Amino acid sequence: MTPPRNRLRRPSWAGRDYTLLTAAAVVSGLGSSGALVAGAFAVLAAGGSATDVGLVAAARTVPLVLFVLIGGALADRLPRHRVMVAANALNCVSQGLFAVLVLTGTAQVWQMALLAALGGTGQAFFSPAAEGMVMASVSGSESGRAFAAFRTGVNGANILGTGLGGALVAAAGPGWVLAVDAVAFAVAGSLRAFLDVRGVPARRGGTNLLADLREGWREVAGRPWLWSIVVQFAVVNAVVAAAETVYGPLVARERLGGPQPWGLALAAFGAGTVLGGLVMTRWAPRRLLLVGALGVLPLALPSAALAVPVPTPALVAVMFVTGVSVEVFAVAWMSALHQEIPEEKFSRVSSYDWLGSLALVPVATAVAGPVQDAVGRPAALWGCSALVLVLTLAVLCVPDVRRLTRRTDLITTAPAGQHPVTTAEQDAEGAVGLDVTASTEGSVGAVGRDRGAGPDGSA
Repeated sequence: MTPPRNRLRRPSWAGRDYTLLTAAAVVSGLGSSGALVAGAFAVLAAGGSATDVGLVAAARTVPLVLFVLIGGALADRLPRHRVMVAANALNCVSQGLFAVLVLTGTAQVWQMALLAALGGTGQAFFSPAAEGMVMASVSGSESGRAFAAFRTGVNGANILGTGLGGALVAAAGPGWVLAVDAVAFAVAGSLRAFLDVRGVPARRGGTNLLADLREGWREVAGRPWLWSIVVQFAVVNAVVAAAETVYGPLVARERLGGPQPWGLALAAFGAGTVLGGLVMTRWAPRRLLLVGALGVLPLALPSAALAVPVPTPALVAVMFVTGVSVEVFAVAWMSALHQEIPEEKFSRVSSYDWLGSLALVPVATAVAGPVQDAVGRPAALWGCSALVLVLTLAVLCVPDVRRLTRRTDLITTAPAGQHPVTTAEQDAEGAVGLDVTASTEGSVGAVGRDRGAGPDGSA
């Protein structure tokens, strides 16, 4: 009798829903990361200037900031997977129209800005609904490992998608990359439509959306560990964005020999996030937020390295280490949110996290040039590093951040593909009433967030 062949098996915790969510995020990550490259070249190919590229990017960010709170409130009222599928459909249509305009040579800057705004609107509704879906698809004891594995796949897809997208833009033009992204959104939405959410506890909305948002705000404001880290990342994301999108390319052009060294440094950061995800599949730190906050400190290094500036090999090493540490924070933060936030309020809390993470980014990138003119680029970069260090050290002074610990007693194991049920959901209130001085975990800013939800943004 022939012995059975060894087959590659999924981990026991990787049930049907987890597999669907991961596959959808990888597919959309491949498409969206390539589209980020194609979008800028599409604007330039249509005769747009560097300012036009910035305007189209801002057109996507503004509706994301404006609608993300509404998206969170709706996701706590409606089945989250349906909100995700609807958002994917909107992104598919907007990217498809974008691709048609570019391929036919009729694209104008205002049209591209309008379609980018539709894409940002889709992400505003997608992101709060998607936060926590992966964590909810596995048992509590394995949720951290599952999320780390999920992010490893997404980060790998982002790296591969960026490389393939750049090559396809060079070979066939940006329109085809945008078309691939539209197809990727369609495939990802189709996968998410098959999620089995029968085990998800019913959620009850308030009397209106405004009441729901107030309730979500009370949830944030009542947890010092949560709002302090959201405030921290509002500034950290902003200064990191200014350093990476404005100062980094300028330093590379003037001091490092051109765009290639900067592209290599960004690739090293992406490789670091993959390694960080792999590390977190094996490591489950007890002090979640303490470890996560310490992982933010290396975010001060890239700006300092650019301020010197260090040689390319040293910059690559710095970016790699930063990628690893950011991923440690990202997994710790999402684990904390999943552990501490009541399931029926999760999307609203997530939407405040997203709003804080994004609100100052356009401001920082807009003033980066004037600040450089006023104080000089090295001083501006040292200022970015100083802000990261000061804010992170301030967060470490918050007692709840230092004391929050991982708990394994809140969630019972669910059948594969079904939503695990917390012990708190088994009582009449259905809320997780925790003493944060005894336990807690942390959150993800946009830097580490491309995030838990998956990269379903448009170019």
